[in-house]
Amino acid sequence: MPLNVRTCRMNFLHPGLLALACLLALPGAANDLPSLGDASSAIVSPTQEHQLGRAWLSLLRGQVPHLSDAQLKDYVETSVYRLSETSQVQDRRLEFVLLDSPQLNAFAAPGGIIGVNGGLFLYAETEAEYAAVLAHELAHLSQRHFARGLEAQQRLQLPMMATMLAGIIAAAAGAGDAGMAAIASSQAAAMQEMRRFSRQNEQEADRIGLLNLERAGYDPRAMPSMFERLMRQYRYDAKPPEFLLTHPVTESRIADTRNRAEQYRPGGRQDNHRYQLMRARVQLIYEQTPGMAVKRFRAMLDEQPASTSARYGLVLALTKSGQLNEARETLQPLLNKSPNDIDYNLAAAALDITANRLAEAEARIKRLLALYQDNYPLRQAQADLLLKQNQPAAAEKILNELLANRPQDPDVWYMAAEVRGLSGDIIGVHQARAEYFALVGNYDQAIEQLNFAKRRASSNFQLAARMDARQQELKEEKKMIEEMLR
Repeated sequence: MPLNVRTCRMNFLHPGLLALACLLALPGAANDLPSLGDASSAIVSPTQEHQLGRAWLSLLRGQVPHLSDAQLKDYVETSVYRLSETSQVQDRRLEFVLLDSPQLNAFAAPGGIIGVNGGLFLYAETEAEYAAVLAHELAHLSQRHFARGLEAQQRLQLPMMATMLAGIIAAAAGAGDAGMAAIASSQAAAMQEMRRFSRQNEQEADRIGLLNLERAGYDPRAMPSMFERLMRQYRYDAKPPEFLLTHPVTESRIADTRNRAEQYRPGGRQDNHRYQLMRARVQLIYEQTPGMAVKRFRAMLDEQPASTSARYGLVLALTKSGQLNEARETLQPLLNKSPNDIDYNLAAAALDITANRLAEAEARIKRLLALYQDNYPLRQAQADLLLKQNQPAAAEKILNELLANRPQDPDVWYMAAEVRGLSGDIIGVHQARAEYFALVGNYDQAIEQLNFAKRRASSNFQLAARMDARQQELKEEKKMIEEMLR
């Protein structure tokens, strides 16, 4: 009994999300690094930051469209975890959200929340530029700029913390100009006082981000290079990308990052093959039509015949536009060169599925899984294929294995609810819906879904007791969020 639970999302910015957004976008604090037992830890402990971040993420997920592309999600998660290994971030319980927006933006929220707009891939021309942005955001996390901002706010005797800034998420959620004007008018004085702290934090995040870029093997010069290009591109633009509003790029900031970057040894990685493939996926997402995308990638390939990303993008666009024979011919040179490449093989499997060649797709995915057993995009593709083959019970088994590793992924819970409905597991449907709704901030629906499940499980005491316990956890989470938003 499938239910389109995504339609239950609200269409405008929840007041609570707005308040929590305000907490995130006005960083501030002293220029020196926080130490154990400092004043900021007394105001907001790391544990509180973690709880606040998860609560805020659930509200964000429920109201801001996000990208469910497994390959993009896997790339973002893998790349940021790799960057975090050489960063000063101590708590690496990171959570990610990939926002469905072509605008340039990325952000870090308290408690290890990393947000990336699809548009970051459009603007960052190399993996080093992409990594520069994320290294900067990880520095905001490691230096606890949020907590230190609250310390500064307390020193300035500003109102309660939930009245701080609305910039990053209000813009990401598409809040209207009227709403932003109301926020701006009520917070103008506070914003003016806090700007100097914001500038200090940006400078600190740049400095530490450069260090982490070099440690991760990238060329630190990618950071000032990207800043310079963005400044040239949007120097006279009345409405620059959100990233430039929340991370103002000035001549002095560029000069400072350039001078610091030049102190590092020349070299370091500039780009990566897979990053360019992910850029092609994003370019296709935000192209007006598949036909326009075909023209775009065909022109790119004509200009650069050796470009694997242009060829890959053309394959995806041809598949989406139904030109399957040409797509297969275009893809073959890539498979000949790299027969075990996951992205190429997933493109081939998508071609086979579109052409209803399900046995060929199954053989290909099984062969790749023998090489990359726990790969998330491959496992997701396997579950999708099993559904196409009318094998919901087998698909459910794959999804349950995915959930063991991705318990905080609302996309997997959403699909699990659909699959359990098809296989007749009605109690499992309600349980999966409960987890999905909790992850997107709709606790009332989550609790109600567990009520439905308990009624059906009334004769199974142990199962009903587990659901009672989970329901109590959700009620406590809901209460915590409500207290935060007062």
